[in-house]
Amino acid sequence: QVQLVESGGGLVQAGGSLRLSCAASGRTFSSHTMGWFRQAPGKGREFVAAIGWSTGRTYYADSVKGRFTISRDNAKNTVYLQMNSLKPEDTAGYSCAATRLSGNYDYTKESTYNYWGQGTQVTVSS
Repeated sequence: QVQLVESGGGLVQAGGSLRLSCAASGRTFSSHTMGWFRQAPGKGREFVAAIGWSTGRTYYADSVKGRFTISRDNAKNTVYLQMNSLKPEDTAGYSCAATRLSGNYDYTKESTYNYWGQGTQVTVSS
């Protein structure tokens, strides 16, 4: 069982930066692939980024490539999402997710993940 708690959201002007954190409880954090998803008002949840548990391989949505960076610290049971050059269209509730599935899985899909945090709000003003 893994419990996830996000933090770091807030209000920022366009062009600014934020770093989101996702703290995980559970002794097997290091064996989970971690992902970030977001949901804007009136829209469905969309994939943002993911990081593999063994290889550290990263995956990004095209809309955030070059601006967002996902990283993890297994010793601290924490995954981060550094968000730079923020745009108003990045405004959304951001949630982290975890899965023990490894191998040939699509880590951009919600259904791949078993555990979800409550989310943290990011608002980017123009």
